[in-house]
Amino acid sequence: MTVTRRSLLTGGTTGLAASFFVSRGPSVAAAETFEVMHSDSEWRKLLTPDQYAVLRQEGTENAFTSPLLHEERRGNFACAGCGLELFSSTAKFDSGTGWPSFWAPLENAVGTTKDTSYGMVRTAAHCRRCGGHLGHVFNDGPKPTGLRYCMNGVAMTFQPAAT
Repeated sequence: MTVTRRSLLTGGTTGLAASFFVSRGPSVAAAETFEVMHSDSEWRKLLTPDQYAVLRQEGTENAFTSPLLHEERRGNFACAGCGLELFSSTAKFDSGTGWPSFWAPLENAVGTTKDTSYGMVRTAAHCRRCGGHLGHVFNDGPKPTGLRYCMNGVAMTFQPAAT
């Protein structure tokens, strides 16, 4: 289901609630070159439909639906597209927004682009190795960075730390 600003403003959220993901189409990062590149058909084979909708079409999963939201073990969160470790559990916090949130990514893991969709300006976050869309970055996070990396859980996997 494609959500337009008009449908959201006129109460079209009923259809949105029935749909697990909102997709905007091909990823902005799709035009760039990354270390891990696949054709569209290859990505569709490698990813689940939900992962494809978020990572390759800049979709958004519904709030409070990701099992990673409540993941509290020590370890790292990695890109579901290429396996690159993106965030440490030590940077995870409960933002109350319904998506896994972090105050900083691991070094050289996440890239950003300007996102002007839906009539607003935001900073989109993507995996620096495969370009997969992860979510958005906001300036309302906790110290020490003041940032909130609001990530789609389906775009990531969790790798527990060795005990």
